[in-house]
Amino acid sequence: MLLHELLRNSAHKYPSKTAVVYQKERVTYLELDKRSDHCAHVLLDAGIRKGNRVALFLDNSVDYLVAYFGILKSGGVVVPLNTQFVHRELESLLDDFTPRFVITDTAHRPAFKGLIDPKFLLDTGNFIHEDSPFRVQAPDISLKDLAMIIYTSGTTGKPKGVMLSHENLFSNAASIVEYLHLKHSDSIMVILPFYYSYGNSLLTTHIKVGATLVIDNRFIFPNVVLDLMEKEQVTGFAGVPSHFAILLRKSALRKYNLPKLRYVTQAGGGMPASMIEEFTQAMPHVKFFVMYGQTEASARLTYLNPAFLKEKLGSIGKAIPGVQIRVLNEQGVEVEAGQIGEMVARGRNVMLGYWNAPEETANVLRKEGLWTGDLAKVDEEGFIYMVSRKKEMIKSGANRISPLEIEDVVSRMPGVMECAAIGIPDEILGEAIKLCVVKNGIPFSENDLLLFCKKNLAAFKMPRVVEFVESLPKTSTGKIKRSELVGKA
Repeated sequence: MLLHELLRNSAHKYPSKTAVVYQKERVTYLELDKRSDHCAHVLLDAGIRKGNRVALFLDNSVDYLVAYFGILKSGGVVVPLNTQFVHRELESLLDDFTPRFVITDTAHRPAFKGLIDPKFLLDTGNFIHEDSPFRVQAPDISLKDLAMIIYTSGTTGKPKGVMLSHENLFSNAASIVEYLHLKHSDSIMVILPFYYSYGNSLLTTHIKVGATLVIDNRFIFPNVVLDLMEKEQVTGFAGVPSHFAILLRKSALRKYNLPKLRYVTQAGGGMPASMIEEFTQAMPHVKFFVMYGQTEASARLTYLNPAFLKEKLGSIGKAIPGVQIRVLNEQGVEVEAGQIGEMVARGRNVMLGYWNAPEETANVLRKEGLWTGDLAKVDEEGFIYMVSRKKEMIKSGANRISPLEIEDVVSRMPGVMECAAIGIPDEILGEAIKLCVVKNGIPFSENDLLLFCKKNLAAFKMPRVVEFVESLPKTSTGKIKRSELVGKA
């Protein structure tokens, strides 16, 4: 199924059902379908052709959804951009994918001054026609055609444009719907930006089943979001580790009942097992799904069934329906249980490649499948355990140390809100361990921390340097920018 047909089908099945709640707006599926039809008409009238890239520079909103589906209906390719990008970053990306149009709003329009001809800059005000008479006849589009280019968050270097087809995105959405058991009666609290692949998966999955997207861009005030979750009786919540850290340390989460909350999902990097335990103790009626994925896989690759959460705590589970995951050595041979190798994925969700980067594409898309760059091991029952990003493993002497293991241990110490372990140059060992720690208000010293580590970590895993920081550098989607911490070392 083509991506925009998800909306068309749900509008046919559930025309009066609320599709989106945002601020004071409550938009039904029929209204959203009509408004996106009008957006597509405007684009076609302006001269868009099949395969033209259209930049989407909007915060999460009803307008974002209208433009998203409008672009797809017109035969265009959606390229969502982080609204926090500055002039230099925008210039670099626009040069890379050469958009036919940019869709933005009045607030964000100044960001493109001097970057694009104003006649190719379309304002969302052009699409506010709920009772549009237009029924768009889309160009001849196939499942293999390009639907989106999502730029990676750049945690390991320059962002790359991940090319995703209609088939990639639809197959991943269908798989996620299956294992989360999503229905049209569900609703999701959306705090993740839609320009992020995890956020985009919330959009596609919930539109597919006719569920409701409840959008709030104010997670800096977590209790405000919790109030809205309670008011709207949402059934799902999705976040990255930093979101759960904020809920546990800087919100009144434990005072909320949230009886309708059925499940939460966590992805976007490894989350300390101790934090998962703490959250599930605070919300024992809520199913906790640990997930793992990559933009290159349209979002999702594995999930841990909540039924195995206690037994397999620390695991990222098994492959999602329709996906095959193997852990291979450098020769492409599957490793034995307990041995470390690189995760390699196959499935209809795996990207077409990187935009304008054939060499980088060839490096990761090989005969075995998508080489993820993530190191892992598998237990005797087939459950996968992440070890580290290949580039983030700390190489200290003869040892290869996972920063995730150190972070999991340190996060268990009272007073630690979050932390990050990195390797820093060492003349003798090659790399020594540096630990960056954000406190939570409970006083403790560096010596206290080191004593805690000594009790819980082997000697070769002990931090050499400890730095207390106000916050950890992160991407706009909440992933820790380890490269910046290394740069400060």
